[in-house]
Amino acid sequence: MRSPRTILGVLATGLLAAGTFVALSPSAEAATTLGAAAAEKGRYFGTAVSLNRLSDSTYSTILNREFNSVTAENEMKIDALEPQQNQFNFTTADRLITRANEIGAKVRGHTLAWHSQQPGWMQSMSGTALRNAMKNHITQVMTHYKGKIDSWDVVNEAFDDGNGGRRDSNLQRTGNDWIEDAFKTARAADPAAKLCYNDYNTDNWSWAKTQGVYNMVKDFKARGVPIDCVGFQSHFNSGSPYPGNYRTTLQNFADLGVDVQITELDIEGSGTTQATTYGNVVKDCLAVTRCNGITVWGIRDTDSWRASGTPLLFDGSGNPKAAYNAVLSAFGGSTSSPSPSNPGSPSPSNPGSPSPSNPGSPSPSQPSGTKSCTATVAVNAWNGGFVATVTVKAGTAALTGWTVGATLPTGAAVSNTWSATASGTSGAVSFTNVGYNGTVAANASTSFGFQGTGNAPSTTTTCTAR
Repeated sequence: MRSPRTILGVLATGLLAAGTFVALSPSAEAATTLGAAAAEKGRYFGTAVSLNRLSDSTYSTILNREFNSVTAENEMKIDALEPQQNQFNFTTADRLITRANEIGAKVRGHTLAWHSQQPGWMQSMSGTALRNAMKNHITQVMTHYKGKIDSWDVVNEAFDDGNGGRRDSNLQRTGNDWIEDAFKTARAADPAAKLCYNDYNTDNWSWAKTQGVYNMVKDFKARGVPIDCVGFQSHFNSGSPYPGNYRTTLQNFADLGVDVQITELDIEGSGTTQATTYGNVVKDCLAVTRCNGITVWGIRDTDSWRASGTPLLFDGSGNPKAAYNAVLSAFGGSTSSPSPSNPGSPSPSNPGSPSPSNPGSPSPSQPSGTKSCTATVAVNAWNGGFVATVTVKAGTAALTGWTVGATLPTGAAVSNTWSATASGTSGAVSFTNVGYNGTVAANASTSFGFQGTGNAPSTTTTCTAR
């Protein structure tokens, strides 16, 4: 089964308040959204976004509220970005970058080299001309988005479903070294971006295709070919069910020295069975230290490329399903589910605005006084990097905005931020709310997170209320 559209471990805890880091207390409020809950575990939870659906208020409300990573469903594929040779159109895809910045989400780039969804001019090419065109496309696109993309699916679906060998394609016919050539070109174009190989039907460790990809990655690592991550599309249904050795697959790839990412998850079905499988996938990712996060391929069932299988976390009306609660619970979040009509979530008609019935918004019955805030953080650190999940709590007066400041140790740098806008990447840095989490009721809280390289911050920090 394949999609026609393709479709952090030493644990440290700390307190980001009053100038020191100390452990979060067990009574700290559990996260209530997918992205925030994943971030507390040092992961991201993302979704594929179709830009033409952003005008749908229910779709946009869920996107803004739930996810801290986004992938363009089709708008960053080859035919969309280079419709005519060496004539690039970034306008639509740039909207995704803008939206991601607005909601504090990272971006996965999808995809640079693929046998499918090639523009007509590329389909008619072969040999050296095609190889050079592929390298030029990678260079131009990655240069345009340099510093804006967390991970790129450099090569997509290059293996055959049968015996574990390479797929016969015009790119494969340019020479068996075309995949490593793509990765080398990508590294030169943006050395900071994670470079991923992405494929489907590679979830079961015993399958020949899984072994084929594994052997390629093992070879690349042995020879120094630049590859940072492997993406597992994980489209599960009755014909290609969730395998009992899925965690083994993720761990074995991670043991090669690459990150693993679940890039296009959808699980056909409904009710308890679907919910259990979604929960198991999250638990598998959490059990593998180098599993960065999970992306579901769409938001509502009706947005899915296989809508009839109702494979996503929200139904067509935007209501969270049992699978949503299973995912949130697996991440350790609170499962009091939001919905378009739930006063605990933003109103679809105006996702950024407070409402009188919303307990996360100020109301006349709430106390007034001098605005203040504190910021606490849980840090997941490892040799050479860290993820910090920060909880901003209002004092006895409601907030209409906040800024958290921190000083990073020498050599440390912020590499990614979600649910906040960062100012600066090293030394003294600050994080300001994005549109949907600036309004915080008296004594209530919200959260954001950031990832960095080097040592985790341990110096004086501040929270400024507005």
